[in-house]
Amino acid sequence: MAARPDARSGYCAATRTFRSKRADVPLPADADLDVVRFLASRRHAGVVALVDAATGHRVTFQELWRAVEGAATALAAPPLSLRKGQVALILSPNSVHFPVAALAAMSLGAVLTTANPLNTPAEIAKQVADARPVVAFTTRDLLPKLPRAGAGAGIRVVLLEPDRLPSDPSPVVATIGEISATPPDPTRRRDRVTQDDPATLLYSSGTTGPSKGVVATHRSLISMVQIIMSRFRLEASNRTETFLCTVPMFHVYGLVAFATGLLGCGATIVVLSKYELPEMLRAINEYGVTYLPLVPPILVAMLAHPNRLPLGGLRKVLSGGAPLSKELIEGFKEKYPQVEILQGYGLTESTAIGASTDSAEESSRYGTAGLLSPSTEAKIVDPETGEALPVNRTGELWIRGPYVMKGYFKNAEATQSTLTPDGWLKTGDLCYIDEDGYLFVVDRLKELIKYKGYQVPPAELEALLLTHPEIEDVAVIPFPDREVGQFPMAYVVRKKGSNLSEREVMEFVAKQVAPYKKVRKVAFVAEIPKNASGKILRKDLIKLATSKSKL
Repeated sequence: MAARPDARSGYCAATRTFRSKRADVPLPADADLDVVRFLASRRHAGVVALVDAATGHRVTFQELWRAVEGAATALAAPPLSLRKGQVALILSPNSVHFPVAALAAMSLGAVLTTANPLNTPAEIAKQVADARPVVAFTTRDLLPKLPRAGAGAGIRVVLLEPDRLPSDPSPVVATIGEISATPPDPTRRRDRVTQDDPATLLYSSGTTGPSKGVVATHRSLISMVQIIMSRFRLEASNRTETFLCTVPMFHVYGLVAFATGLLGCGATIVVLSKYELPEMLRAINEYGVTYLPLVPPILVAMLAHPNRLPLGGLRKVLSGGAPLSKELIEGFKEKYPQVEILQGYGLTESTAIGASTDSAEESSRYGTAGLLSPSTEAKIVDPETGEALPVNRTGELWIRGPYVMKGYFKNAEATQSTLTPDGWLKTGDLCYIDEDGYLFVVDRLKELIKYKGYQVPPAELEALLLTHPEIEDVAVIPFPDREVGQFPMAYVVRKKGSNLSEREVMEFVAKQVAPYKKVRKVAFVAEIPKNASGKILRKDLIKLATSKSKL
C-alpha cells in the first residue's frame, strides 16, 4: 500500500515529501492540444472578454476568438510566414491587442517571448540576439527600440495599432487591426502542436544575476489555467467577475493571468496600459471591478494614502511577487474591511504557480505564501547535506507539478543545476512548511549573506528595519569584506522630514539581533530599485555599493 501523507500537514515521512492538501486539477488527456484551443473550448457564461480602461472599448469573447483565428491565418501566410518552433516577440505595454497577438502566435505552435517596454535598446537587442524572433509585435512608440542590425535585421514587424501610416518604416508589414480582420481560413496548413511543445520563452527577472530564458510548454500553461480556474472557482459561478489588469502582461504573472488563464473562464478583464493610482481607482469604479491582482508596492500606496480610497464593489485583492508583512495585511484590513487579501507564490520557472492563500482565513496566517497549489508536491531540502527535511524545518524549497518549466533556453548547465532528472524544480528559496501545510518563504538562498560562516537572511533584517517609525523602505545586501567574507549593508529610504542617521539605524538593529546579524554599513537613498513584480533588485544595489562611485 502506498504511503499516505499526514492529513494536517501533507507531509509523508516515508517519501519525505509534502503533498498539496488541495484537490488535484483534471488535466486533458488529448496529447495534441495547444493552450489556445484549450482556452477557446471552455464553456462559460461570460460575454465581454476585454475592456480598454482608457477608451472603454470592449471586446466580446466572440470577437476575441474571431480576431485570434484571423490573426493566426494572417501570421501563417506570407509575408509573415510564422511557423511552429519559431519565436515571436511582444514588446508592448498592456493593451487589449496583447492577448490577441499572444494567442494567435501560440496557436500556430510559435514560441512567445515578451520584453519589458522600459528596457533599453541594448537590453532588448541582447534578448533578440538570444531568442532570435522572426516576428515582433510592438507599438509605433516602441519601434525605435527594436534592433535593425544583427539578429534584428530580418524581423518582420506587426504594429499593435489599428492602421498603418505612410511614414511607417519598412520592417512593418502589418498592423494587429489588419491581421485580426483577416477572414479565417479553415483549409490552411496547420502544424501539429502537442502539449509537450514549447509555448513561451520568458526571461526570468534576474534579481540575483543575469536573466535566463525560461521555456514553458503548452502543458505548463494548460495546467496553470486549470489551477487558476479552480482557485477562483469561476467556472461554477453564475456571476461574471471583473478583473483589473494592473500588472504587466510581459511578466509571467500578467501573461498567465490576463493574456491566457482568465480568458478560459468567462471573466472580464479591464486593461490598464500602465499603473497610476487615480486611473486605477477610476477604472475600479467605472467598470465594476471585483478582483484586483497587484504587486505589493500598489498595496503599500493604497494603505499609505491619507484618505480611504473609493473602491466601489471591489471584493478581493490578489497580491503576488513578494510576501506581505503582518502590518501591511492588518493595516489594509482595518482601512478596507470589505476587501479580502489573497496571496500567491510562484516563479517564472513554475509558470507563476506554487502556493496561494484562497480565503481570508488562510491569509490571516501572517507571513505565509499559502498552501501548496493543486497537483503540487514539495520537498524542503537542507542546502548543505541534500537531506529532505520534515515539518517546520528550513531548507531550499523543491517543487514538482505539471506547470514546471521544460528548462532554460540554450543553457543545459543552468537547467541541470535547477531541474532534477525526475522533475523537481529547485526554487532557490529558503522555506519551511508548518504543521498545517502552510508554506513560509524565509529568503532567497542565493541572497543569504555569509558572515564568518554564519548565514544571514536579508529579508529578516528588512522586515525588522521596516518596523522603525522613520523608515519608509529598505533593502539589505551583502557587502564584501576581506576579514569576515560579507556583512549586512542597508539601503534606507527615510520617511519625509526624518533626519535618521547611519548610527541610529545600526543601533536599532543591533539591539534586536544576534551579533553576526548586525547591519555594519548604511546608505540613504531616494528609492529602492525593484522589478515589475516588486522584488528588490539586489544585484543593482550590490553593484552600486561595490563600485568606486560616490553614493
